[in-house]
Amino acid sequence: MQRWLGIGFLSGSAVAYSMAGFFTRLIPLDVMSLLCWRSIIAGIMLTVLVLLRYRGDAWRQTRAIGRTGLTIACMGSFSSYLYLTAFRHTTVADVAIIYATLPFMTAALAWVFLAEREGWRVLVSSLLALVGVAVMARGALHAGHILGDLLAVGMTATFAVTMVLLRRGGRQGSMMPAVAVMCIITAVATAPFAHFWPLDTRTLVYLGLFGTCQLGLGLLFLSLGMRHVTATQGALLGLLDTPLAPLWVWLGFGEVPPSATLIGGAIVMLAVLWTVMPTRKAAVAPA
Repeated sequence: MQRWLGIGFLSGSAVAYSMAGFFTRLIPLDVMSLLCWRSIIAGIMLTVLVLLRYRGDAWRQTRAIGRTGLTIACMGSFSSYLYLTAFRHTTVADVAIIYATLPFMTAALAWVFLAEREGWRVLVSSLLALVGVAVMARGALHAGHILGDLLAVGMTATFAVTMVLLRRGGRQGSMMPAVAVMCIITAVATAPFAHFWPLDTRTLVYLGLFGTCQLGLGLLFLSLGMRHVTATQGALLGLLDTPLAPLWVWLGFGEVPPSATLIGGAIVMLAVLWTVMPTRKAAVAPA
């Protein structure tokens, strides 16, 4: 039951994260302003949830995240920065391919630091998901983007560390205060480069939805779900946002994805479904 609860939370997190491209197309602001506004609104949302959940004990719970929680906050913020910068120096396809190696990086780190060893089924599913992302990016890969690709590798590695730390911290308690601190750090870091005024009412509404529905819910579900599944399984479920992202742009802006995107997305979906399906237990012979 706990495992399925974790799968549900992480699937919801992937759905929320997959809406990033949709809101980025919808809101007419530069990327740094989007990051700052999104982090401010998500930070307020998560802080309110922490206060409502812990009430008078909220400050003690925030301090209880310790070094693990602070590292999660810093790593998550740094990963977001690398993600943004990578897109400026390489293609979306390159970033997608490199990001698809997340389950393998997470598996290696979880093996070393958490002693979590995954079975062949999860590893084969991760390889199948990598193939699916490669099919989605077919024909869009370009050479000469070494810097951007290195940034994408750094982004994937730091996010793998974040997943492992969320798993380790989740064993001891809630990491919701840690992801709230992550948003605050990102907001402070991007504020000097952000555009705050003037903004029309429609843009403010879209920013509110961006911060709450996309980042706020994504981080909330991520912090709750990583308590109930292994770090590698969480990383594999996170890849669901790759095939879902073109779907929202298709529905919202009428951009029909190419056939390679649909085929690759179906492969990723099948890989994740194969992982989460329960294994068949061997039948017990009658006495």
